Amino acid sequence: MWAEAMAAPDLRAQLDSLLLQLLGDLEELEAKRAALNARVEEGWLSLSKARYNMGAKSVGPLQYASRMEPQVRVGTSEAQDALQKFWLVRAGTQTPEEVGPREAALRRRKGLTRTPEPDPSPAPQDPLNWFGILVPHSLRQAQASFREGLQLAADMASLQSRINEGRSQVRGLQEKLKQLEPRAA
Repeated sequence: MWAEAMAAPDLRAQLDSLLLQLLGDLEELEAKRAALNARVEEGWLSLSKARYNMGAKSVGPLQYASRMEPQVRVGTSEAQDALQKFWLVRAGTQTPEEVGPREAALRRRKGLTRTPEPDPSPAPQDPLNWFGILVPHSLRQAQASFREGLQLAADMASLQSRINEGRSQVRGLQEKLKQLEPRAA
């Protein structure tokens, strides 16, 4: 009985700590959402300025490359505490899964026998080149705003995962407290 009475204050302190962390994470998430909205709004405004400067038909789907390749990809991983983390991987950089020997080779005493492999695709070109060599500064600003928005979105996804994990921990501690309190009363 004495151990149960001592466990309840410890659980309450742990619950208070988790709730403070959760509130801090929620505040950070709200700030990142506001920043994301600002970046996206800024990006669309810059894109409309570029369209005005270059002409409505100069910045549109007709200028897109016939074969587009992504400039960034989203990488995910799950840490040991079941938290998912998200990050952006730029085109041309290698993920940890891709690092390793590039060519299939067998060693022999007299030398190395190689089996030919197709060359990896070159890094994709900057999409701004689809619209000409000298593009307006506003088009570059739009690209930078949208890239910042992508980074913020990845950060927000990681933060949301941390918030979800924190909520489940809070629920678990609340259940433990409910089980202990009827016994103590």
